[in-house]
Amino acid sequence: MDVRTLRYFVEVVRQQSFTRAAEKMFVTQPTISKMLKNLEDELECTLLIREGRQLHLTDSGQAVYQRGVAILDQFGQLRAELEDISSLKKGRLKLGIPPMVGTQIAGLIGEFRQRYPGIELLISEFGGLTVEQAVLSGELDLALTALSDDDNPDIDSLPLFSHPMCVLVPRTTPWLRRTRLHIRDLAGQNILIYNEDFALYRQLMETFRAQGVTPQIAVRSGQWDFLAAMVQTGVGIAILPEPICQRLDPHALLWIPLEPALMWRLGLIWCHGRYLSHSAQAWIARCRDFWPDGVMHPEHLTQR
Repeated sequence: MDVRTLRYFVEVVRQQSFTRAAEKMFVTQPTISKMLKNLEDELECTLLIREGRQLHLTDSGQAVYQRGVAILDQFGQLRAELEDISSLKKGRLKLGIPPMVGTQIAGLIGEFRQRYPGIELLISEFGGLTVEQAVLSGELDLALTALSDDDNPDIDSLPLFSHPMCVLVPRTTPWLRRTRLHIRDLAGQNILIYNEDFALYRQLMETFRAQGVTPQIAVRSGQWDFLAAMVQTGVGIAILPEPICQRLDPHALLWIPLEPALMWRLGLIWCHGRYLSHSAQAWIARCRDFWPDGVMHPEHLTQR
């Protein structure tokens, strides 16, 4: 039984005429008669009885008619819902965002919600390595994370912007004389660093190893503002992306360029070969428009 045959049957009952139903459905009367005969053969029962010009439903016909009306109504609702989804009037997007990134994309989220108010955003805040695994497992549709140089064939990515990492230090005399810091200059310093599930943690540790430095880790955290507060109180120093540093108090803190240059490359990732919903495709398109030149502009930064 297909939906078209069911629709023919319901229309015949409503019109009480094969001829009028055929006109209504823009088909010939023999077509409808044949389709209904096939339906009766498939169900192995009689649905309609003709008495002169009258059509009467059998008990089986009554059951099929009632169910048919409900099925056609549900099918109509399904089509309307699918049209809404394809036209982005409704939908759901599961998006992963590391805590450090959340405040950087508030402007994009606001613009996306304004353009697509019917799309529900389900945002999960985890470290970059955690959101990557969630994307691969299908728990998330997309995720923003710091991109690494390692190519994962199961991950597709869209680079968004790139900024240098800086060493964040207290604004005290020993640091005021420094204009640049080499990664080896950090040996022996108390390092405040991200949790191990952050992509930036992995990037920093690889850089330390490459330069032969064993970092003296004092504090781990997933919150950049907490790390900055610890620097201000003299607990240690941190390495943060330049746009984050620019949001901090320049009277209490100082950020110094790092050598060799270490870049914070943020991008959007999704699982290679997996179906992308209309909502996910719309988010990717908005990211391309929001960062067309791969730069985070000051207006993209929001105050917490």
